[in-house]
Amino acid sequence: MKPIGLYVHVPFCLSKCPYCDFYSLARPTEEQLDAYAARVCAALDEWAARLPDTTADTLYFGGGTPALLGGERLALVIDRARARFGLADAEITLEANPADDLHDTLAAFAAAGGNRLSLGMQSACAEELAILGRRHTPTDVERTVVDARAVGIENISLDMMLGISGQTEASAHHSARVAAALGASHVSAYLLKVEPNTPYGRCTPPLPDEDVTADLYLAAMDELDTLGYQQYEISNTALEGRESRHNLKYWLSEPYLGIGPAASSCLGGRRFAYPRDLAGFMNGSEPVDEPSASIAVGSPTEYALLRLRLTEGIDAADYAARFGEPISSAWRERAASLPPTLVTQDAAGIRLTREGFLLSNTLLTHILTE
Repeated sequence: MKPIGLYVHVPFCLSKCPYCDFYSLARPTEEQLDAYAARVCAALDEWAARLPDTTADTLYFGGGTPALLGGERLALVIDRARARFGLADAEITLEANPADDLHDTLAAFAAAGGNRLSLGMQSACAEELAILGRRHTPTDVERTVVDARAVGIENISLDMMLGISGQTEASAHHSARVAAALGASHVSAYLLKVEPNTPYGRCTPPLPDEDVTADLYLAAMDELDTLGYQQYEISNTALEGRESRHNLKYWLSEPYLGIGPAASSCLGGRRFAYPRDLAGFMNGSEPVDEPSASIAVGSPTEYALLRLRLTEGIDAADYAARFGEPISSAWRERAASLPPTLVTQDAAGIRLTREGFLLSNTLLTHILTE
């Protein structure tokens, strides 16, 4: 088996953002954090025993706000993961909130081998951050980037959010330019999605309509183009060679193991996840298979659904090498029937354009449904 990706979900935040539906609990105690790190280490031991001779080449701390674990606990988990899964030449990423003073945490993270930081910038405009209920300011982002570089972390990803109340193409351009000026090697640009079980879902603020949001997306991506970033996935851009190795595992149908409540895995032809239940995880609960779907794990259709999130799309040569047959002629015919402004179908394969990404769900259904 190829080296797997390891994902550790840290389900704690100081406060919940009104739009966030990720599983997390607010304001953990030091005792809770100690116990959680110990439980993650125990889970790494358990999985290593089940997966003998398995190595990992990425480790991603997501959340929640994983930096709340602090440097010593992060180092403890990294050391255990290295002892059990090797982590040779690994990409080791920490998500963090720039509102927090992270210098000491980042120093310990880097000393333990951490080499990539993903910061929730969301916007470089103070007014937009206030609308999103974020705790940080644009100055906090700059300070955190400086702190990361001071301890040797050069691979820095900044998140942008698009579709914020009052956002304009000019403010989206500004956020992209600030990210570039800070030297980000990777910029993610996500469309704000209103989830039902959140404050935004219960009382939705006035948001841009679909057409305006589409224009914001295209404007942000075009600006990132001019700044030297290359789009490689619907919401992700990077300088050359700085794509997220961990996240690419999801879209390239490579194996990964998630640890922690709500963490998902894809291993050995199974998709499974730990329940969204911190107490259950702490008490040793097992992950459960994800509800069975009509699309089989490892099937051509699943492969196509994931690959069409990438700008390179379904690569004809890779598809033939994996499945021993050419791309479905029916898929090609349906793709060819769509406007070329949305889908490209040629000898190299099938891929969505930037405009097509905005309609990806509809286009994928049209192309892939028998």
